[in-house]
Amino acid sequence: MDLNILNQKLLHELFEYKEGHLYWKINANSQTKIGNKAGSIQKDGYWRIGIKGKAHTAHRLIFLFHYGYLPKCIDHINGIKTDNCIKNLRAATNSQNQCNAKINIKNTSGIKGVCWNKKTKKWRVYLYINGKFTEFGHYFDINVAKFVIDTMRHKYHGEFANHGY
Repeated sequence: MDLNILNQKLLHELFEYKEGHLYWKINANSQTKIGNKAGSIQKDGYWRIGIKGKAHTAHRLIFLFHYGYLPKCIDHINGIKTDNCIKNLRAATNSQNQCNAKINIKNTSGIKGVCWNKKTKKWRVYLYINGKFTEFGHYFDINVAKFVIDTMRHKYHGEFANHGY
């Protein structure tokens, strides 16, 4: 995002914010009309809005609209890309944002941070902490493995902990 072009003042001139969406306050071009919801959902699942010939993600615009600055990363607290209500957006590091990610579609255990280890024939518990892989043991009982990973995720990821469900 080009901060020389976009700033809080400009966004307040262009848009009105209501319930997680920006609405045009001006007729910026032939495709926009005053009062219309700005932008559209793209293939990647994010809502994008065109301003001065450049597409911007709505959550970044909404954060800038409210707080007047842009962090490097903005986290959707509930993990829903299209939920751009300001109460659902928070500044985050990339690492914190990854902590809040949902369970990977390739996961086979159904528990984020738990996988079956064929060699030990036990459930392996692991977690990324500040970008580093950390293992928390191997367990015969998947329920014990789930308890361990949930506890460690809460301890190390804090408010950004996402248990994948």
